[in-house]
Amino acid sequence: QVQVVESGGGLVQPGGSLRLSCATSGIMFSAYAMNWYRQPPGKQREFVAGVSSGGRIDYEDSVKGRFTISRDSAKKTAYLQMNSLKPEDTAVYYCNANWIAMRRDYWGQGTQVTVSS
Repeated sequence: QVQVVESGGGLVQPGGSLRLSCATSGIMFSAYAMNWYRQPPGKQREFVAGVSSGGRIDYEDSVKGRFTISRDSAKKTAYLQMNSLKPEDTAVYYCNANWIAMRRDYWGQGTQVTVSS
């Protein structure tokens, strides 16, 4: 059974930091790209950051220099370190595990991040 579970969300003041975790089970983790998406209130889901199975990293422009994505194959977990948070970062953050070649795509249930004073 495949599981993708996010944790680490919460309420933080502007300028603060949070670290999101995405724990997986039931997948061959090393073969998957791990991505973070977010869905702000009233808006569509958008790409935030991704790390490929080979280690290539991409970021959405507005988070470059503030967010850092990483993965730990031993723990089958991906992370999103978020620094210098802004109110516009408020969203539900989703973890995605994607293996394009095998057309496997899994999503977590999301974790709420609220940036507010």
